[in-house]
Amino acid sequence: MLYPGDVQEQQPEPATQGAKSTLARDIALYTVARFSMVIVVAFLLMLVTVPALVAFAVSVVVVMPLSLLVFGNLRRRVAVGMAERAAVRKARREELMAQLRGERATDAG
Repeated sequence: MLYPGDVQEQQPEPATQGAKSTLARDIALYTVARFSMVIVVAFLLMLVTVPALVAFAVSVVVVMPLSLLVFGNLRRRVAVGMAERAAVRKARREELMAQLRGERATDAG
């Protein structure tokens, strides 16, 4: 049985903290890059006298597959970061569930 003194408050590990900031930065970069590409393509379409609303609609459709090719490396970094984050969350959840069941978590360190 666990008592309140048995459970210690867990501090995020420095590696996990760095991974969070890197993931956030990668997501922000990828988002800004895709929006910028939409704006550039829409602007180019408007230069050839395409109405603004149509230009933005067409640019969204064109940029969706194009950004997968152009920003592939950044997209992969985001996907890897999200998978790592999900694995950490799953491990924490399993540890918490084991504690709630009354099992002792094995200390690796």
